[in-house]
Amino acid sequence: MQRNSGCRERMARDMDDFWVFGYGSLMWNPGFPYQEKACAHVYGYRRSLCVRSHVHRGTPERPGLVLGLDRGGSCRGIAFRVSAENGPDVLAYLRERELVTHVYKERLLSVLLNDRRQVHAVGYVVDREHLQYAGALEARDAAEIVRSAIGQSGPNPAYVINTVAHLREMGIRDHWLEGVSRLIGED
Repeated sequence: MQRNSGCRERMARDMDDFWVFGYGSLMWNPGFPYQEKACAHVYGYRRSLCVRSHVHRGTPERPGLVLGLDRGGSCRGIAFRVSAENGPDVLAYLRERELVTHVYKERLLSVLLNDRRQVHAVGYVVDREHLQYAGALEARDAAEIVRSAIGQSGPNPAYVINTVAHLREMGIRDHWLEGVSRLIGED
């Protein structure tokens, strides 16, 4: 794992094709051009509904919850290979999208692609020291937060339900997140 500046320095120095690891909405809505898309696995991090959203799915007064890549376990996702030509624009786009409140840290992650290639990919890992880090929540507590939150990108329940649906379409099961989704529908 490298520090933020290390990732930026390596990207600026190399500017060859590079990979981006998506574990949430980036998987089905990357928003940038890419040359290749592959199922991927990262070890040492897990997908977690652990970030209090003050912009996209909530407000500072009524935060919602969005996904973060948190320490521990492993995570299946999608890796995208970005051409050197598109690299600067893609990095600028990702930083604007992911670093809005700096609750994520940009990292180079070791990623195993389904065809067994090992690559390094830019990924966004939650900063556990940030005020927006919610930590590990019980499914019922997470559902309660999500149920009433809405932000610039829409209602928080839609985000969770949509995420679960997309993960299932991709053959990825996240039982805890599925439980939160079920609880959101309960009154």
